[in-house]
Amino acid sequence: MHFLLLLLWLIIGISLRFGNLTGKPPWIDEFATMVFSLGNTFQSVPINQAISVDTLLQPLQLNSGVGVGDVIRNLVTQDTHPPLYFVLSHLWIKLFPTEFGLVSLFAARSLPALFGAASIPLAYCLGKLAFRSSLSGHLAAAMMAVSPYGIYIAQEARHYSLAILWVIASFGCLVIATRHIQHNKPLPISVILSWITINFLGISTHYFFALTLGTEVCWLTVLAWRNRKKGQFSSLWWQVSAVAIGTIISCSIWLPLFLQNRNSGELTKWIQSGDRSFLEWINPIFQALGVWISMLYLLPVSVPSLPVIIISGLGMLLFLIWLIPILKLGLKKSLAQPTTSLMTQMFAVLVAGAFLLFFFFAYVLGIDITRGARYYFVFFPAVTVLLTPILAVTWKIPQQKKWKQTGKPAVAIIWLMGLVSSLVVATNLGYPKYYRPDLLVPVIQQISTNPILIAATHRSLISTGEMMGLAREFKLKQATQKDKTLGNSTTPLFLLAHQDQNPNTANATLQKTLQALPRPLDLWLVNFKENAVINNCTVDTKPAIGVDGYETKLYHC
Repeated sequence: MHFLLLLLWLIIGISLRFGNLTGKPPWIDEFATMVFSLGNTFQSVPINQAISVDTLLQPLQLNSGVGVGDVIRNLVTQDTHPPLYFVLSHLWIKLFPTEFGLVSLFAARSLPALFGAASIPLAYCLGKLAFRSSLSGHLAAAMMAVSPYGIYIAQEARHYSLAILWVIASFGCLVIATRHIQHNKPLPISVILSWITINFLGISTHYFFALTLGTEVCWLTVLAWRNRKKGQFSSLWWQVSAVAIGTIISCSIWLPLFLQNRNSGELTKWIQSGDRSFLEWINPIFQALGVWISMLYLLPVSVPSLPVIIISGLGMLLFLIWLIPILKLGLKKSLAQPTTSLMTQMFAVLVAGAFLLFFFFAYVLGIDITRGARYYFVFFPAVTVLLTPILAVTWKIPQQKKWKQTGKPAVAIIWLMGLVSSLVVATNLGYPKYYRPDLLVPVIQQISTNPILIAATHRSLISTGEMMGLAREFKLKQATQKDKTLGNSTTPLFLLAHQDQNPNTANATLQKTLQALPRPLDLWLVNFKENAVINNCTVDTKPAIGVDGYETKLYHC
């Protein structure tokens, strides 16, 4: 029965992670994953000249002449991440056919979706290992299966779902070590070597895995202080130190690369804090709490409809008011029980330590990583497993009446809320994609009856990725459009006008390009960061069109 129940959670989790997997357009980070996984580079895209859709999308084409070495070389010289996931993705996407000549989006997203599904049985193992209870294991697996945050991470063509597996495995080693410290027993050499290997693989997947290790240090520090006061320092702590030293030595191979990419200009500019306003001081707190809540439930608060936002926000608030007493009571009882107290303390310290590290980066170092919800993977499993003793206690409490409902119905309601929330994310109503070329391209095709030039300023691969989203949408629509009489069926030209320190550089490139193109022509400035001066063209007097990720301005030339 335990196996069948775990299989049920796995089937639900897989269905949610693969549901509507390709229904949302890829965004910049996903384009980066696909390009570097193919062993290609953004530098092959010409700048400062008008180029076709196919030329802009060339980095998304499979190249049989590249291998793993090209993946690693391009990644370490042009991106900010270690290569493990990209190597695995390179091997994976080669198993799938192309999509209209381009890398398959399903191939790119299915690998992280599989890793996301794998987190469900691993969560079961961690919950059962920590609290020595099959009920805790099933609760961990059930909550992992329907976590809206987990669905969001698993449906991104990025490396975070793989990193979550290493986080779970490392926490498992921490549980074992804590048990041995509690009983003053030496760690098996197999655990020491496994822990070092897992930590190395975690850092090789994402540098922020170091924050996971930081939370573990927080707990081990608490544990060491307790044992020091009791005079229980033993050789076991030398084994724990050996794990730390082994992790540092093994991961040091990535240190030169990390130092080389730590100041990557435009690639990391969005998390750099400038002059702090009042909102910038309080935003990290609400951003962190918002992501923490979304690990449990999330209603559509990111849709363009204000009434839906208000209703969803009110619903989330009311649910939180109902949920807090349940969590508080469950936490209090799990801390009071000898069988669950130590592990509950451990996962609570892991979560609290992660928040402190995030706030340290935001307020002391001026790097506001609380802005990136995806970075919370470093402690997401700890939140899920911390819930298990709380929900297990709630499960066993006799059912009460009215709003103070506890017992099995309360746990069922919490799980069902997670299920509804996961569907919200899968349908792009929660954690929506940052860029929506699928909304902008039909508008461009409907408005423009002349040949089209889409111009954008270029500063880094981010600018290229923004235009790739539009180009890919044009290519897909051209390949599938049956009625060519509806709108402009021709594919546009693109211009990536490089912007350097001289504010007039991009504008001069645009003027030179326009002079060389035949008329009539519709010029769409899309995310053009400089004030363009367009000669011999008439600006469209209709209101500017803006969709998620794109700001536009239309000229008729």
